[in-house]
Amino acid sequence: MKNIQTKIATLLLTIGAALPLSSFSQTAMDHSKMNMSQMTPSLTDGEVKKIDIETGKVTIKHGEIKHMDMPGMTMVFTAKDKSLLTSIKPGEKIKFMVLNEGGKMIVTDIQPVQ
Repeated sequence: MKNIQTKIATLLLTIGAALPLSSFSQTAMDHSKMNMSQMTPSLTDGEVKKIDIETGKVTIKHGEIKHMDMPGMTMVFTAKDKSLLTSIKPGEKIKFMVLNEGGKMIVTDIQPVQ
């Protein structure tokens, strides 16, 4: 019996030594190095450039969208609900929430800056 236990232990040690440790580190995510803003969506500062309520599109010059790791730029977004676009106007400073839904940038909240 002791001989079988010794052989099993030797086999397990051999298999363990043969597996590269790097494969474990590549599959595990190191949350200690992640910025919380990358995991939690947050409001982004912007300025409304153009509104098309009919198509539900809004052009926004925005700052960095931290939770998407996107630099500031001017781009067209689709509003999740066209009613979001009725309370803003071109030239207005806003804070907005954008999410990536299936590769499409969707604005889910717009708040005029007071």
